[in-house]
Amino acid sequence: MGTMNKSDVLGILQEHGALVAGHFQMPSGLHSPTYVQTAMVLQYPHVAHRIAKALAAKFPQDCDVIVALGTSSIILGQELARVKKCRAIFAEQSGGALALRRDFEIKRGERALLVQDVLASGRLVTEMTALARSRGARPLGVGALVDRSVSTLCFDLPVRALVSYPLEAIAPESCPQCAAGEPLAKARGAGAPQEGE
Repeated sequence: MGTMNKSDVLGILQEHGALVAGHFQMPSGLHSPTYVQTAMVLQYPHVAHRIAKALAAKFPQDCDVIVALGTSSIILGQELARVKKCRAIFAEQSGGALALRRDFEIKRGERALLVQDVLASGRLVTEMTALARSRGARPLGVGALVDRSVSTLCFDLPVRALVSYPLEAIAPESCPQCAAGEPLAKARGAGAPQEGE
């Protein structure tokens, strides 16, 4: 049950209403007619565990810690750590940068697997990789449920996602939805969408 193909993942996202159409502003400031709200899927522990098993299969090596990049990736990180039998921590924004808070730490020599629910620009991965290395840890790779990047991400780590779903991103001044007077939408039950960066 660990293997899932792209169709399986897209089916799960669609079935749980995680692929949302509208008029959204991404963290980058660009606009998009779609976003992926993984919380709609990850709220179900049995589904989150199945996704984590599939992601763990892409990283067969042992690791000491799973580092979730941002609060939207905590559930995925926790389930991945359960499968990999290691600890799970998460990084969060602090003063405009990604940081380890709540007394979390990564120790020298630890093998760290970074995980993000939705990978887009790769900014958070770059920040966390630098932070982990500054503490003497060894980042093993980056796992993601959805890769929304539209260009090749230049990391010196393997990046493996369960599905690629490129982001259609438009500058606000070129956005046809803005030109048509369509207001920006809000994510259900939250503020602006919190897709990965």
